[in-house]
Amino acid sequence: MAQDDLPSVEAARVSTTPDRARLILDLSAVTEYAVASIADPNRIVVDVRAGSVPTIATQPVAGQGIVASFTTTIAGDDRVRVELTLTTPSIVQQAYLLDAVADQPARLVVDLVTTTPEDFAARAAADLANSIDRVVPDAVASAEPVAPSSEPSPAPSSEAVAEAPAAAPVTEVPASSRPLIVLDPGHGGVDNGASSPSGIHEKDITLAFALQLRDLLVASGKFDVALTRDDDTYLTLNERVDLARQNKADLLISLHADTFQEADIRGASIYTRDERAADILDKVLSAGETRADVVAGYAPSDAQPAVVDILVELMRRQVRQQAYLAAGDIVKAMEPSVTLRRFPVRQADFFVLQAPDIPSMLIELGFMSNAADIKNLESQQWRDKVVTAVASGVEGYFEAVRAAQ
Repeated sequence: MAQDDLPSVEAARVSTTPDRARLILDLSAVTEYAVASIADPNRIVVDVRAGSVPTIATQPVAGQGIVASFTTTIAGDDRVRVELTLTTPSIVQQAYLLDAVADQPARLVVDLVTTTPEDFAARAAADLANSIDRVVPDAVASAEPVAPSSEPSPAPSSEAVAEAPAAAPVTEVPASSRPLIVLDPGHGGVDNGASSPSGIHEKDITLAFALQLRDLLVASGKFDVALTRDDDTYLTLNERVDLARQNKADLLISLHADTFQEADIRGASIYTRDERAADILDKVLSAGETRADVVAGYAPSDAQPAVVDILVELMRRQVRQQAYLAAGDIVKAMEPSVTLRRFPVRQADFFVLQAPDIPSMLIELGFMSNAADIKNLESQQWRDKVVTAVASGVEGYFEAVRAAQ
């Protein structure tokens, strides 16, 4: 591939705490990447197939923790390298690509968590052994995307990025056998959502809940998890649905905590799509996509429009059923310890539930208009309890799905 045809790394940033760190690379287009562990000193290296990067320098990180600093360099004609200097042994917990949406560029997100010195040393030794034939001895040894995991596993063994054969750009979250859960913290940026009398905003409650739920789901080793936003960013409803659809999510969970004019209404509930809702499929589909695109791979390319319409409707019925079953499993897990509304599984015409090919639900965590719910929503102890219940329900649903296959 000519260098002019390669994507570019447009920006790089790292945030860190004593237990976690996150690298985000803004890209002009999705591309291939690889990671490796390097010892003496301990570092994590991320190689990206790209032709340019705006800053070649050592850069500070946001916060203090497991990453001290990072550098971005041109490592070859078709490679940009990001090197993270560690303060404590750490591993890549998950890494995933996101397509560009509206004014948000394509991104590579790499999450790190701490590990034992022994585990890091073993990984570094394996990566070094895989790269001994390289001109640069500490080059990245893996050309394969990293699947999220909280458990130590052998280092990948494959060709280095610079020597890997050309491949089509990756356009979705790296494939794995794990279901992909997309968490959608409601509101964000200029949209505060509902607010409590003390000034706590719905956008902050939903984000904190989503981050904690993501960590618990990933730690189980059974799921890949992506967030529509992981900071105080505003996204349109279209962008939220598109992120889930572009990444072929197995479940979309949107999180909210709204208000109601009757202050005595309280408790959690889960909404799935109302089968009687007006058909707004055309609003959900991205520009230029047709109904035939939705069922691509399920219908012959020359299928008649009437056949395609039938297949789309069958798909949507199946997706609605899957969402309803998942909501039921989550409610069942919440019932013993979480205050729920009467008839907690409900149907509504929320836009984020309209994806025709993604089982989707909206969880109302509680009401910012009710004093008891406000107290819960602002309580870390309550959040721990609810996050655990939701994660347990998600796990129960997918166990049933696997058992039925």
